[in-house]
Amino acid sequence: MRVSAGFLEQLRELLAALGHVTIKKMFGGASIYADGILFALVADDVLYLKADQVTKARFEAEGLGPFTYEGKTGPVSMPYWRAPDRLFDEPDEMLEWSREACAVAIKAKSERQPKKSGTKTAAPQVRSKKPSVKR
Repeated sequence: MRVSAGFLEQLRELLAALGHVTIKKMFGGASIYADGILFALVADDVLYLKADQVTKARFEAEGLGPFTYEGKTGPVSMPYWRAPDRLFDEPDEMLEWSREACAVAIKAKSERQPKKSGTKTAAPQVRSKKPSVKR
């Protein structure tokens, strides 16, 4: 798994309209963030966009599959699906697919984080094991 500097630069330009886009190299590939939200991966100069149970149908309709890697017990699929190559020639559609991936990533992140109830739990009272001495 590797990624070329030229491919990452092309992605930076195509995705600039999303806002603050950050690309971080990792494990020979790269991860792509928009405003701090991870929404895409790059491996072997292939772009994978975050998808969920609803949006993956769009990728399947294009005959595309998920990002997979070889785990200890066999192949592991991740919720990132190969972006259609034609998006590199259609910047508006690339942004549409990328915005959808961002929305999926935001939704997934909010579902993982516990909800704050607004009520505080009192800290447990610790009692000394020493008996009190009366004088």
